[in-house]
Amino acid sequence: MKQYQIAIFTFLVFNFGSAQEMGFEEYNPTSTLVVPKNEVNRAKFPFIDIHSHQYRMATQDLSALIKDMDAMHMGVMVNLSGGSGDNIKNIVANINANYPNRFVVFANVDFKDVGSPGWGKKAAQQLETDVKNGAKGLKVFKSLGLNNKDTDGNRIAVDDARLDPIWKKCADLNIPVLIHSADPKSFWDAQDSDNERWLELKTHPRRKRSATNPVPWEQIIEEQHNMFKKHPKTKFINAHMGWYANNLDKLGQLLDEMPNMYVGIGAVIAELGRQPKNANAFFAKYQDRVLFGKDSWKPEEFPMYFRVLETSDEYFPYYKKYHAFWAMYGLGLPDEVLKKLYYKNAMKLLPGLDIGLFE
Repeated sequence: MKQYQIAIFTFLVFNFGSAQEMGFEEYNPTSTLVVPKNEVNRAKFPFIDIHSHQYRMATQDLSALIKDMDAMHMGVMVNLSGGSGDNIKNIVANINANYPNRFVVFANVDFKDVGSPGWGKKAAQQLETDVKNGAKGLKVFKSLGLNNKDTDGNRIAVDDARLDPIWKKCADLNIPVLIHSADPKSFWDAQDSDNERWLELKTHPRRKRSATNPVPWEQIIEEQHNMFKKHPKTKFINAHMGWYANNLDKLGQLLDEMPNMYVGIGAVIAELGRQPKNANAFFAKYQDRVLFGKDSWKPEEFPMYFRVLETSDEYFPYYKKYHAFWAMYGLGLPDEVLKKLYYKNAMKLLPGLDIGLFE
């Protein structure tokens, strides 16, 4: 190597060596784009969070929650982690004694004894008791279809006929079922350079599944849809937009096929924020079928939802790079669509809420 080449190489190593060694995980540049910025810390209209989890609501001081809710204009929080039996009673007692109009609790079903004699009838009876004790709906966790096994050790499919008494009871009681099935399809795909969730799987390796673990993604989703179709009188809220927020044409087809299916936007705002025109058209067409939900209770993250839904801002960063390394754009939804998304659609599924909170 000639002397001047050595000098150049030495200069590059000493001045740029650390940058050259930086991995994709660390690369997170600040945009130099200067565009109008309209951060929204408080929703334009009061809203119902249809997808929240509070695991200590039976005993916790609710005043701290109310303070955060009021600051962001949340009218009602729906706690999906109510459990069953005495826990439902204790949660409802705590709510009624302190803030009776601000919280709703959903019950949960324990699937561990599926396969035992009379399980379906007993589970349906327990759900009816939970509703009499104040539960306003049923939440089904993603463990159904993934991890739950029957008494013989076999995976319980989402559309397992032994669960039918549960879905029928929900129709009889006129309560909604908010159900989370599977996870993003990318978790089942090869973790290679074509996988949009590569960084998430790199930083959260336990989320990665093989193509057939426990079965293909498509099978779980099909089981869920089969169950919806089999119980047309039951109202289902498909959490996370059924993992089709990245394919709104397909989601629209499914909504057309299953008029008893609604969708919640929890944890998929990043998908909507990268397709503002397409998402805006979707919300216009299906404005009566979409509900606001956040999922994880982190008050500091709600403003991202408000900004995407309410403003027409361009190219602003999402709060979790590993979840979405792309930029967000505002949908600029019209007021009537926002009102339906924020509270009107939820009020149709949860009758008895205090309408005064939303007028």
